[in-house]
Amino acid sequence: MRKWIVALLVLFGASGQACAQQAKPAGKSVVLKAARMYDGKSAALVKPGVVVVSDGKITAAGPNAAIPAGAEVIELGDATLLPGFIDAHTHLSMEASDDWKQDRLDSLQKSVAEMALDASVYARRTLLAGFTTVRDVGSNDYIDVGLRNAIRSGKIIGPRMLVTVHAIGSTGGHCDETAGFRAGLFGRETGPLDGVINGADQARQAVRLDHKYGADMIKVCATGGVLSLTDDVDSPQLTQEELNAIGDEARALRLKTAAHAHGSEGAKRAVLAGINSIEHCSFLDDETLDLMKAHGTFFVATLMPIVGEQERIRRGVYYPPAILVKANAALEGAHKTFQRALAKGLRFGFGTDAGVYAHGRNAEEFGQMVALGMKPIDALRSAMSSDAELLGLADKIGTLEAGKLADVVAVPGDPAENIRQTEKVLFVMKEGVVYRNDRAK
Repeated sequence: MRKWIVALLVLFGASGQACAQQAKPAGKSVVLKAARMYDGKSAALVKPGVVVVSDGKITAAGPNAAIPAGAEVIELGDATLLPGFIDAHTHLSMEASDDWKQDRLDSLQKSVAEMALDASVYARRTLLAGFTTVRDVGSNDYIDVGLRNAIRSGKIIGPRMLVTVHAIGSTGGHCDETAGFRAGLFGRETGPLDGVINGADQARQAVRLDHKYGADMIKVCATGGVLSLTDDVDSPQLTQEELNAIGDEARALRLKTAAHAHGSEGAKRAVLAGINSIEHCSFLDDETLDLMKAHGTFFVATLMPIVGEQERIRRGVYYPPAILVKANAALEGAHKTFQRALAKGLRFGFGTDAGVYAHGRNAEEFGQMVALGMKPIDALRSAMSSDAELLGLADKIGTLEAGKLADVVAVPGDPAENIRQTEKVLFVMKEGVVYRNDRAK
């Protein structure tokens, strides 16, 4: 069985180094050393960085951590140890290319098996970029569930995944995957099994169906979107009653929630329904931002899709005119809203919308946040202890402290001085297993 697993990892592109370092003798301690360390929650880095790991968990961390006799020591030099990065907004079952029309055709012609194999490549790329946990907020054909399970059981490498099965939205809205195609093309109208609902009863049913088929969390589309063809980007798409039903049912099932919302009215309804985070947030007014602060709702900006879309537009990639108009409007609105939210002291999560642009570039979101005025240490915290709280995993991940899972990354230099060092990850450990160590080369 072990030989089969190793062969499969090689098939999916895992490096020989990653495969060779997968197993550690049970009970043997590993000590990570670097010039500095950030624990994921404090206001500053400390020197030197020391993290002690045993049986997949952190047993000690900090400059004064005792080194057990006989421990294996990994010296990382002029680097900073950090908790494994968390991305609260990904789409690992897709990746946009420079051919919009071909992407649309591929989504209809590719077999589910091929899309799943593609997703395994995206998952590996994400892990090796330092992201040890992701929240995957929209997939199809249960690819997200299969990918999560394959990673969890060790068949392939990738980040720990929380999945949503189907994002829940309205007929003809941003999360209705048949919107924009001619009537009758798919043989039936979409419904709650696809995450498409009309009315509070169907909203509850959709939550229950997502939960039944493996969802770890619930995602709703409270407004229109940039890349959908049949809506305005900021138009509300779920009623207050529908969102209330979704929020209530998710809480009953002990599931966290996230709302895609560019516009204020849809975001406001989501906040009032108790949704845990608002994603994108492009056109939120002060009333909505104040409401989010009062309710403790997380602000997840997802700035990287704007970067990806700008790059493709500069390269002359075709987009339908309606999408171009929405993309340009979202670009202008998102940056201004981020700065207003920052000034108001909202709670920030870290999410990147990876899949709308290339997987593996997730860490560039840090630089986007800092460029808009966020302090580097606060940007780091958003992808560590803040996201861990948002995902309901604060007791397991998000900080470097005893008792937490040993998810540790290292970057060269000091990311509190130059946040873009996060884009140069040189070491990745997930639950005590080393998947990347560039210093060993």
